[in-house]
Amino acid sequence: MSATSQVPPFLLGAAQRSPQIPLLGALSVVVTALGWGLNWPATKLLIAACPPLSARGVAGAVACVILFIAAALRGESLRVARPERWRLAAGALLNVTAWMGGTTAALRWLPAGQAVTLAYTMPIWVCLLNWPILGERPTFRQIAAIILGMVGIIVLVGPGSLSFERDDAPGIALALGSAMLFGLGTVFGKARPVCLGPLAFTAWQVAVGSIPLLILGLCLEAPAFAALSLFAWAALAYTAVVSMGICYVTWFVARSRLSAPAAATGTLLTPVIGVAASSLALGDPLTAPQLVALMLVAGGIILGSATPVAAR
Repeated sequence: MSATSQVPPFLLGAAQRSPQIPLLGALSVVVTALGWGLNWPATKLLIAACPPLSARGVAGAVACVILFIAAALRGESLRVARPERWRLAAGALLNVTAWMGGTTAALRWLPAGQAVTLAYTMPIWVCLLNWPILGERPTFRQIAAIILGMVGIIVLVGPGSLSFERDDAPGIALALGSAMLFGLGTVFGKARPVCLGPLAFTAWQVAVGSIPLLILGLCLEAPAFAALSLFAWAALAYTAVVSMGICYVTWFVARSRLSAPAAATGTLLTPVIGVAASSLALGDPLTAPQLVALMLVAGGIILGSATPVAAR
């Protein structure tokens, strides 16, 4: 079997289309950031009426069905080669189970704006993990970005913003832990890609990653879906179709066409959109420490984009 035959269909011809790849990757990141940013206030409202794990599990189940149908209609193969199944499962646990479950659960303790700021330190963890996994030694610029981002986190969790005395510790741990694991999933996906089309790959990731959320939700929570309001159903539909459907497709497309730090750095727009949307929709206060923390983390993410946007 030739090397070309092992390349996913949606990556074939990358050399011939190289001038278009950065633009496609950048547009994919923007769509992902916009959809995920608006999802934070929607999820904050949703989990007030529905337990978090159940909400994500059900949304993932609906999303994967839509994605499987779309992949089949597009003619993408749904078959996963046996040697790649464990890689797909590991990626799903990091990119979907840990990320969606952890960040959603963090909203139980944190306002949406603060949770999104902590969660989107993910590009900093990508820079850290690139060295041991991909062999890319951090540059001085990336190290400075990590320090800047960590200072932002210290400001966010310090006096006047979040406080361990106010029982915010579980939310902080869940948000930061989710960011670390999603960063690991991003680097792992670049190191060991799975040869599937974008819709088929996303469908399998969402399907496998949603199973633990659905099982845990049904076992540990008592969801009352019949009692949900029309608005709650609308928020659940948005999570399923946009956040866990369209945005995961655009994220994996961006990740396949950009370097890991560049793709992660592009999600800088997400906390900005999330904080602004939460303030407008939920009335979350934009405190001075939160604004300073957001600017520091954003600066760290921008500075951490040391790898130029390029196809891999």
